[in-house]
Amino acid sequence: MFVKKEAADTAMPDTTVYDFNTVIERRGTASVKWDLADRLFGGQGLLPLWVADMDFASPQPVIDALAKRARHGVFGYSACMDGYYTAALSWMHERHGWQLQKDWLVFCPGVVPALNMAVQAFTRPGGGVIIQQPVYYPFMRSILANGRRVVNNPLRLSDGRYEMDFDDLARKARDPDVSLMILCSPHNPVGRVWTQAELEQLGAICCDNKITVVADEIHADLVLPGYRHIPFAALSDDFLQAAITCTSPSKTFNLAGLHTAHAIIADPEKRKAFSNALVHSGLQWPSAFGTVAHEAAYSSGGPWLAQLLVYLQGNLEFLKAYIAGQLPHVQVIEPEATYLVWLDCRALGLDWRGLKALMQQEAGLALDEGYIFGDEGRGFERINIACPRSILRECLDRMAQAVKRHAGTAHTPAGR
Repeated sequence: MFVKKEAADTAMPDTTVYDFNTVIERRGTASVKWDLADRLFGGQGLLPLWVADMDFASPQPVIDALAKRARHGVFGYSACMDGYYTAALSWMHERHGWQLQKDWLVFCPGVVPALNMAVQAFTRPGGGVIIQQPVYYPFMRSILANGRRVVNNPLRLSDGRYEMDFDDLARKARDPDVSLMILCSPHNPVGRVWTQAELEQLGAICCDNKITVVADEIHADLVLPGYRHIPFAALSDDFLQAAITCTSPSKTFNLAGLHTAHAIIADPEKRKAFSNALVHSGLQWPSAFGTVAHEAAYSSGGPWLAQLLVYLQGNLEFLKAYIAGQLPHVQVIEPEATYLVWLDCRALGLDWRGLKALMQQEAGLALDEGYIFGDEGRGFERINIACPRSILRECLDRMAQAVKRHAGTAHTPAGR
């Protein structure tokens, strides 16, 4: 949604002033988040702040580029052309200071498919794959669905901030049946932006034990003020050769439904093995619209992203103030990146089933329940704040009213 457009030509700088407050009706658009929420969560009239897409329109240059492509009218098989690569390479260099080579990029239809391809390519049936729970639940699915074994190196929560347990990681990395680690950076759902020291210590352990690191860096562009994302593979040549970096414009620019992503793989043998897994699964070709959106977003989406990050920071500050005033038994694990906030609800005194019932049946909310991110997530909720502030306010009002009924204490909803 936008309120002013001074330049319609996508070749010109985007001077759009974007409006993130206006609610865009998504019901009736085959939206997983909105149209399937009641069915998937078992309720009626649920307010969905779960799946990680945004309730905002994508950048105007992306919309314009897609409209132009649609007017062409022919939608045959498509390929990644020079503009696709140039846009991605320029974005990574300008935003993250990482100079890539074109042949390192391998198209894939999404980061989750890429995780599955990596598990197939770099592990054996029954082999172990290290992850750090609580973590994005498709990590576990990609391991178990391919007949491999989850090796959990759980994160530790200390004074409201999650940290890696490197002693535990070193022990588990020595297992000769472990050949792969999936790193979530920035981390979903706990919101950490890993420091250079943390990444270097993790990388040293994995390189010493000849473990390939799949770095899921899909949230790399959604870093909040005061923090900086560091690409794992950019830290050293050893890390570069050991890594498969998975990224995409989909989270950054709200393009998930267009299925465009890429893996960055410098090592030729790893790149060949990964590409072969894609071909064997029939997933090597892009869609006609995905490549167009990819190029337009990376070429012209910077102004939109800058405005988005300001709005997300405002939503985070609103949520923190609301919870401090109206939900004192809920602790915000302050995110350093992403538009996903991890809420510690353990002080409510409910087991995971009771917390789920409170949020879904009492509050009428569809959130991602913490237990699906691993046992370490029991007692937590993940909330997606990439929505107009009025929707976020309604969500928090519903939550506060449900907790009031549960706890028998009086709270007055904020913002009224």
